[in-house]
Amino acid sequence: MSSSLVIIPTYNEIENADAIIRAVLGLKKDFNVLVVDDNSPDGTAGHVASMQKEFPNQLFLEVRQEKSGLGTAYIHGFKWAIARKYDYIFEMDADFSHNPTDLLRLHKACENGADVAVGSRYKKGVNVVDWPLYRVLLSYGASIYVKMITGMRVHDPTAGFVCYKRKVLENINLDSIKFVGYAFQIEMKFRAYLKKYRIEEISIIFRDRVKGKSKMSSSIIGEAIFGVMGMKLKSLFQKNKF
Repeated sequence: MSSSLVIIPTYNEIENADAIIRAVLGLKKDFNVLVVDDNSPDGTAGHVASMQKEFPNQLFLEVRQEKSGLGTAYIHGFKWAIARKYDYIFEMDADFSHNPTDLLRLHKACENGADVAVGSRYKKGVNVVDWPLYRVLLSYGASIYVKMITGMRVHDPTAGFVCYKRKVLENINLDSIKFVGYAFQIEMKFRAYLKKYRIEEISIIFRDRVKGKSKMSSSIIGEAIFGVMGMKLKSLFQKNKF
């Protein structure tokens, strides 16, 4: 069995699922893939299940009953990975916003001493392609805001392209994670930061999706903006829950 698992949450990603799975499993390093699908109406899970016949020992599928949010999908995947003793556990989008070849760089960073490796859009300027200006400003502004509130020196705290060593996830209380949208990414990094784990950023180029629809919404943005202050206060007064 591979020591590395790539978790890919999906909801209506039938246009991307086949290609992203083949891209990851075709890399020179031996990765396994776990797709966590929220019962996609477009048949994403069924297509992934058919691919398991081709990749029986590399591709795994967990289907949940309903759309429950990005954060809970990753928590589901993390617990699955911990139970099977994977050493390196990755988060990755299904839509090719993250270049699969960069998985190798994230893995190398953790092999070389990082506890958490983050594929960063903002470590060296702004490396985002095909986003409208308002989304770039919103995302980049959020990263500055999060750094100010939390004290983390992470340039891209909302990044969703991440490698965790298993010990990090084992020592975070996953059942107490509050956020379910993109703020989930902030909370996970913040909890790793509070536990003094080494977080290293790897500069990547992030591209907007070509196929399928974005899952971004005003509620997700609001959670990220307004939830950060509450998260910081909770860390000060309820340290035992982190």
